[in-house]
Amino acid sequence: MSWLYLLIAAIFEVGWPFGLKMASLGTHKVAWIIFAIVAMTLSGIFLFLAQKTIPVGTAYAVWTGIGAACTFLLGVIIFHDALSLMRAFGVILIVCGVILLKIGH
Repeated sequence: MSWLYLLIAAIFEVGWPFGLKMASLGTHKVAWIIFAIVAMTLSGIFLFLAQKTIPVGTAYAVWTGIGAACTFLLGVIIFHDALSLMRAFGVILIVCGVILLKIGH
């Protein structure tokens, strides 16, 4: 169950940078800031639950890794952030690191 909590925490981890980016675009700023705060809070709660049985270093690395990779993809897909071979390779390395942490646990 802890790994499910960690996955949920990572999904909410993506919500707060997304909410802050949407707030910076100028429409419904307060609503998007509230969205970001709720996402941050839920992410922290689920990370707390996951760390009850998953070592803190593993949980934190997986949480931030999934969050970083998914936020990168959202940036490329939704906000048309730059995508280059090197940037894609960097995200692939992050994902490989997360997979190795899970396998090694």
